[in-house]
Amino acid sequence: MDGLLRTEVPASTLVIAIDPGKAVNRVWLTTGERGLIGEPVSLPVLRDGIEELERLIAESRVGGPPVIGMEETGALHRAWATEIQRRWPGSLRLFAPSETTAARAQLGSRRFKTDDRDCAAMVWLLRQGAGRAAEPDAVEALLGTVRHRRQLVDARKKLQQRLHDQLNALCPGLSSPACQGRALLIDSPTGQAALACAVAFTGRAPSARSLLARAPGRMTEATAAFWAQRWKRLLAPPVDAELRAQRLGRDLRRWQDLQADIAVCETQLEALLAQTPGQVLTSLPGVAVVRAAAFSAFTLPIERWPTPEHLYSATGLAPASYQSSTITRRGKIARTGMAEHRDALMGIAWGLSLYAPAFAARNTQLTARGMRPMQARVALARHACRLCWRLLQTQQPYDDRRYARARRAGGDGVPAKPLDGAH
Repeated sequence: MDGLLRTEVPASTLVIAIDPGKAVNRVWLTTGERGLIGEPVSLPVLRDGIEELERLIAESRVGGPPVIGMEETGALHRAWATEIQRRWPGSLRLFAPSETTAARAQLGSRRFKTDDRDCAAMVWLLRQGAGRAAEPDAVEALLGTVRHRRQLVDARKKLQQRLHDQLNALCPGLSSPACQGRALLIDSPTGQAALACAVAFTGRAPSARSLLARAPGRMTEATAAFWAQRWKRLLAPPVDAELRAQRLGRDLRRWQDLQADIAVCETQLEALLAQTPGQVLTSLPGVAVVRAAAFSAFTLPIERWPTPEHLYSATGLAPASYQSSTITRRGKIARTGMAEHRDALMGIAWGLSLYAPAFAARNTQLTARGMRPMQARVALARHACRLCWRLLQTQQPYDDRRYARARRAGGDGVPAKPLDGAH
């Protein structure tokens, strides 16, 4: 319960609230003793604005480091947040827009949003000790790379669907395998060879040798012969086959560029993850760099979560609970928080259910009870969250045998204190 309590900011401390915008940021300077210092000002999102803020802090004549609150609004706050951390280390506190909205409701102005009302709400929160400290530089870089890779993967998924559609229009029936016995995977050497041949021959059937020559990876002669034979059984290409082939070729090059960009991002993730405590998560079976980095980026620093239940609740997978006197109720999953955080935890639970014997056995028990696969994965995610929280706290690698023993004893499988010889 101690983690739920906040330490109030002394009345003599300079409290600054910043509501970021595209061109200018609204700024309030206050103290508990003097109230609002000067008039609220709008400062440009440039070097001049930061220098003016520095001058205003100096002219306020308030001793001690300031406490600066800023609303997280997409990418608008990042430039000032980085510079504030550089000039006043450890002073920045960040708020989600939902937090300032809730604070405005407490102050009686939920339906009347202005920049000044948001600043007033942040001042009210800051004086109570609320706000989240800014992430360390390594975690911030990791988070940016994780989000960029996620955007690339989403773009690749949509482009793959369009490639299937274009290929099926150019070569009718080639990429619809439900009734033909074998799937054509776009991201496989076979799929890439088929797309390249469709572009080169404008939809006409290639030979097995042509498929083998254009395969970017391993492709057997039997596979090439199968697809060449299937191609010959297709209907003729459409009358605008040449134009379709040109469009398909451009989309194919775009897909290959996305693949290369994703590979570069994963290389960057490996280097960035090694600079953070999240590296220990790669010791989990079925959890490599991508899954460990995705979860670490939204979890670190681990000190933000006093218990694993706080972390699990932040992902939005924890069911709502109500307890008053003798009444105890549990509701449905709220799915609050960031979807990326929730997806990362579900990915870790999925990997553990496939490659960790203890989790695989637990998954079998849950499905035997009648749970659907997704329900079982959500149940496993709670155990995975407790395990990840403990690993990040102790920095001890995972041991499946120790985890299984602790699960039978009712623990979480990782010692509270470091042990000599983790395995």
